[in-house]
Amino acid sequence: MKQGSRYHVKLRRHRSGRTDYRRRLKLLKSRKTRIVVRKSSKNIRVQFVEYYPEGDKVLVSAISDELIKNYNWKYSAATTPASYLTGLLAGKKASDKGIKEGILDMGRYRPTTGNKLFAALKGVIDAGIECPYDSKKIPAEDRILGKHLNKEMPPVVGKIKSNIIGGK
Repeated sequence: MKQGSRYHVKLRRHRSGRTDYRRRLKLLKSRKTRIVVRKSSKNIRVQFVEYYPEGDKVLVSAISDELIKNYNWKYSAATTPASYLTGLLAGKKASDKGIKEGILDMGRYRPTTGNKLFAALKGVIDAGIECPYDSKKIPAEDRILGKHLNKEMPPVVGKIKSNIIGGK
């Protein structure tokens, strides 16, 4: 165990690799609502979060399971099209609550070109929320529609997209 007057124990979430506090501080200094996108092995979650000194407050949340329950999505909830539709759903909920802009919070994920997280961001932007992004990072339209997975998927994605935007 290290000791000494100059030794400083790092915060627990930093030690476990869960939080990059320098990146978080930059996001918080922007004073914009954070668009938090997280993925698991089965789902994609998109949340609009505001910082408060007492703790962060989730304003709007959408998870890809909602596509299966409410929009008859028959495919995996962890695919790129599901990620796009989840972002679109969260963006629609946020715009209904009066949120007009945000900034992407990817957490500890690497910003890889064509990532599912950027597909979710594309959905948020298509819902009318302003967010700075690099268009090179967004997945191709064929991948967002799901042509690489199943030839029957693009019409289903288009139908669900119109249901979300139309307000079901």
